Amino acid sequence: MATYSTIKGFTIQSLASDPSAPGVAGATWASGADINTARQSVAAFGNPVATTAVIAGGTTGLLTEEYDGTSWAAVNTLTGSATNSAGSAGTVTAGVYFGGSFGPPGNTNITQKYDGTSWTTSGLMNTARRSMACGGTQTAAFAALGADVPTFVTAAETFDGSTWTSINSCLTARRSGAGSGTTTAALAFGGYTIPGAIADQTETYDGSSWSETNDLNTGRTSVAGSHSGTNAAALCMGGDTPPATAKTEYFDGTSWTEVADLSRARVAGGSGTSTDAFIAGGSPEPSPATYSSESEFFSTGTSIAQEGQVWYNTTSTVLKGFGMLGTGAWASGGDMNVGRSIGAGAGASQDAALCIGGTPDGISITDTVESYDGTTWTEVADMLIPRRYLVGVGIQTAALACGGSPANSNVEKWDGSSWTEVNNLTRSTSPTNTTQYATGFGSSTSAIFAGGSEGPAQLDLCEQYDGTSWSEVADLNATRSYGMGAGTSGAAGLFTGGRVAGPTISATNEQWDGTSWTEVNNINTARNSGGASNQGTVTASLIFGGNTPPRSVVTEQWDGTSWTEVGDLATPVFYQQGAGVSGSALSIGGDDYPGANRKTTFEWSDPVYTIKTVTVS
Repeated sequence: MATYSTIKGFTIQSLASDPSAPGVAGATWASGADINTARQSVAAFGNPVATTAVIAGGTTGLLTEEYDGTSWAAVNTLTGSATNSAGSAGTVTAGVYFGGSFGPPGNTNITQKYDGTSWTTSGLMNTARRSMACGGTQTAAFAALGADVPTFVTAAETFDGSTWTSINSCLTARRSGAGSGTTTAALAFGGYTIPGAIADQTETYDGSSWSETNDLNTGRTSVAGSHSGTNAAALCMGGDTPPATAKTEYFDGTSWTEVADLSRARVAGGSGTSTDAFIAGGSPEPSPATYSSESEFFSTGTSIAQEGQVWYNTTSTVLKGFGMLGTGAWASGGDMNVGRSIGAGAGASQDAALCIGGTPDGISITDTVESYDGTTWTEVADMLIPRRYLVGVGIQTAALACGGSPANSNVEKWDGSSWTEVNNLTRSTSPTNTTQYATGFGSSTSAIFAGGSEGPAQLDLCEQYDGTSWSEVADLNATRSYGMGAGTSGAAGLFTGGRVAGPTISATNEQWDGTSWTEVNNINTARNSGGASNQGTVTASLIFGGNTPPRSVVTEQWDGTSWTEVGDLATPVFYQQGAGVSGSALSIGGDDYPGANRKTTFEWSDPVYTIKTVTVS
């Protein structure tokens, strides 16, 4: 006879350890394609999840290789003499390589820039060195610490795309550490202070001075770091303790936490962000050894733990379940000083964003720029040209303001303190404005500007920025204006929704891979003029509000395959500015037509997941 448990029961997994949690804590390393030339001490930059990464130099010469998401290919070689232990920063279309060692008689201060095809020399560093901590972008990089034969140095300097400028020195001289962050918010960690004295120190830079913060859990030298990360979200990967280690640690702005190990212990070069990193080549020891050709990629991916999963922990005799606390939701943030709409947003999180230009009343046009710290908006330096309907890309300390109305093709670059005019868009602003109502995404050194309108006609034009100039690239599949964009570089992003003709609203979603646009799954609610997580990715982005018509509260989240409706905004809004990433976004201001434009800010946060326990007797 069947028992009740057989009919109504279910099987519970027995596990000796808990499944991984989502996010960085649950991220894993996965083996990738081999590099073509095995070597150690390469310089590296790029983000492999966006299918773009570069390694250059190292122990075997001037060779450069580029990753396309599937394989590594040899490309144009470096032009200088530095081959080993150089610094690097940037993206695959706007990278920079600096310093390094070329053997006796010593180190170099040469700088080279990469445009996605070839290398060109640039300004000399103030301190020749190798094995330094570094990070940033091609036009806003930093170098700190390192070795200048035979001395270990504390010197630090920043690069603006052409010139190196000395800044305040670090506290403890050391070499063979790593770095992450920007020229105004940097991190330097690990290394050794003298040969044999392994360092666990971490120093952080606030744009003025360096200060010591919490140490690594495992001191190490010859370490790889997430150069494109921040000083509040960084990875320390591998290195030599000695012996070589596979340990990876994550820094959250306060302390280091051990996360998933590399597949094997090694000393290697790497780069990326805290959720999208890579490591390539290397060896078990920093001394001459058999070099590796292996590459590995670190990604949050899909966690083992799933909502609703239940298991029995055999080592603690506890029944456990993985569940979600609450839902993703919007919460009120701080008010801006100047209410506005049809401006531009920039920023990588809800506590580090910009609101740029726009209109405060639907008639006048402002050049006002405000910066948000998660609580308070502060007015910072104005743009050079007041405008609205412009495109903003980048982060709080490094952004672009592109095109807009009144008719102009001007582009301004923000370095965290001031605006500088850089090369214009290629589009003409006469006789009608083709630079307003467009959509964009990327960084201050690698960006996309797409769509827009010319009189009543919608456009499919697309331009790409390489850190110096704009060039026309492949057109959109669908002509559109007033769309929403997301992407961290000009090599990968989304153009979502928009207006296709007259009052006709679009649900089309297109994905850019650095070469062409591909239509992917549509949004659920067709709309234009909404907000977006401007630093979202092709696997995780958010759109919100907009004109359906009428004004909308609907929020949708993209997982790389499809859009899902999540928590609504508190009130309908369109023409707002957007910033942040999929799990930490901002809806800034917007049009309260027929009333005044809004000062209000709303902050989106993803749900919190937790492991719940019940003791089994």
